[in-house]
Amino acid sequence: MIKAILCDFNGVIIDDESIQHQAYREIFKPLGIDITDEMYYARLGMDDKSFVASILDDAKKDYDTDTILDLTSAKTSHWRAIVTQKMPLFSGIDNFLRKMARSFTLGIVSMAKREEIDFVLESAGLADLFAVIVSAEFVTKHKPDPECYRIGFSRIDAVRTATGHLPMTHRECLVIEDTPAGVLAARAADLPVLAVKNTVSAEAMRKSGAGAVATYLDDWMAESVSRVFA
Repeated sequence: MIKAILCDFNGVIIDDESIQHQAYREIFKPLGIDITDEMYYARLGMDDKSFVASILDDAKKDYDTDTILDLTSAKTSHWRAIVTQKMPLFSGIDNFLRKMARSFTLGIVSMAKREEIDFVLESAGLADLFAVIVSAEFVTKHKPDPECYRIGFSRIDAVRTATGHLPMTHRECLVIEDTPAGVLAARAADLPVLAVKNTVSAEAMRKSGAGAVATYLDDWMAESVSRVFA
C-alpha cells in the first residue's frame, strides 16, 4: 500500500517546460547558440549546470565554473521574470496535491534549483504540503541516474519514522513523473511510477517503466492510487 509520494516539479506541478526553454534560449543567444526543441528535449532531466555545460561542450565553447554560474543565474532570472507575471501551475494540480496530502506523506524530487521550487510553492500556497524537497543542490548526478530518488526515499522515510511510522518498503513510495528520464531514475531506485503525459506521450512513459499513465492528475483520488499501486 502506498504511504508516500515523491513528485517531480517541472512538468508535473508547474507547466513551465516552454518557459525553461525560452529562458535557456535567451542566455545562449549572445553566444550565438540557438537552443532548438530537439536540443532542449534531449536534455530533459538535467539540472541547470549540467544542461549549460552540455550545450557549451557540444558547441565547443571554452568555459569555467564562473561561466556556468553566470549563465545559470541569468537563466533563473529570465525564468522568474516570466513566471512572476503569471504562475503557470497545471490545471487542478493544487487540488490534486491537497487530496494526496490528506492520505500520503508528500515530497518533491527535482533537478530544479531550490530557490525556483520554493518560489513557486510559496507563491501558490502549497509549501506546507511537502515534508521533503530534494533539489539540484543536493545531488551530484542528474536523472536518469537514480541518486535523487534514492535520497528522496531515504529522507521521506526518515521523516515518517521520526513521527512514529514504521519504515517503508520501496514499493510503498510512489513517484509521479512526466519524462522518460525521470521514470528511469525512479525505477532504477526501485520505486513505482505514476506518469502524467504533460510533456511526452503515454507510450514513451510506459516504455520507460511507468506502472500507470494519467492524462490529468486531478482525475486521481487517494483510493485510485492505493488500488492501482497495491
